[in-house]
Amino acid sequence: MKLLALDTSTEACSAALWLDGEVLERYEVLGRGHAERLLPMVDDLLVEAGLVLAGLDGIAFGRGPGAFTGVRIATAVAQGLAFGADLPVVPVSDLAAVALLAFDRAQALWGLEAVQAWVCLDARMGEVYHAWVEQNDATLAEVGVEGVAAPAHLTLPAVAPRVRRVGVGHGFSAYPQWALQVAPGLDGIWPEILPRASAVARLGVSLWAAGVRLSAEQAQPTYVRNQVASQSKKV
Repeated sequence: MKLLALDTSTEACSAALWLDGEVLERYEVLGRGHAERLLPMVDDLLVEAGLVLAGLDGIAFGRGPGAFTGVRIATAVAQGLAFGADLPVVPVSDLAAVALLAFDRAQALWGLEAVQAWVCLDARMGEVYHAWVEQNDATLAEVGVEGVAAPAHLTLPAVAPRVRRVGVGHGFSAYPQWALQVAPGLDGIWPEILPRASAVARLGVSLWAAGVRLSAEQAQPTYVRNQVASQSKKV
């Protein structure tokens, strides 16, 4: 399978190609200018892989939640490229993408253990985008809903035995006093992990295998502030 993946939901801007299990990626942390950098990244990847856009199977994109402008950029570029090449799109939760990267680190540190990631991305305005995501036996499943709230309103739920829990995302560095308060209930806090297209690609492949694919006109961002998900969902 050949899948292009895009993400611009935070200060990180990235594009990746999934090529039957191999991943090529371009990744930069930018203050601004995501719209100007994203398409050159895509072009570079296609040239490196010796492919044209129409030769791909589909396009995955980080659909949010995240910075409003950034989420719109990835959605719009994915939609435009998909229209032009007549490709389906796969929307991927950016909170799940962050969690997947956290699980990679947890795997390296602790091996095959049950892990929960409390993903909190800075949403500005004194709030964080948040979700609990768990990995067990290599399965990634969202716990609860994606939400937005002031950190002071978020508390740690009871934990099951033999489950490691980590806090991940720059919401923890944006609100350091709150992070200190919740740190005793976590096995680690990794605020430096941001969404990136390589993780979006991996999740996109799993979603594709589950039958999740949309037409280009159905590509929509998820802002959460305006529309909070009403139920748990696979990511």
